[in-house]
Amino acid sequence: MKVFDNTTKKLLVASWVWISHTEVNNTRLAQLQTSPSRSGWDILRPLRRYLDSIEVSDRLLAHRLCQLIPAQCPFERDINLFGKTLLHIPPLCKLNPLYEEVVSLRFRALCYLADECGEDVSRYC
Repeated sequence: MKVFDNTTKKLLVASWVWISHTEVNNTRLAQLQTSPSRSGWDILRPLRRYLDSIEVSDRLLAHRLCQLIPAQCPFERDINLFGKTLLHIPPLCKLNPLYEEVVSLRFRALCYLADECGEDVSRYC
């Protein structure tokens, strides 16, 4: 007796929904206007834009970025004494205001090495 013979076969029907470009543009504009910046002026915005605008198109640059930017937060530690954990220091990288941009830059460098250059990037993980 097989389970497949006693189960109901379900039919899945998928459909596409057409969204006009004006709706998409209005939605995107509304999202940009309600951005999470709490103050009217963000002092780090030029630096964020600069980091986001860096194009990784050189193999040497991609390797250097992957070596310089760590895969995990280097500040997380457990302080042990005689085999017992006395203190745990949590990862503080997310307190860095440029954390997302730096991590995305490392990701773009890894993708360039893997997709464009065809290299094995497992040594950077």
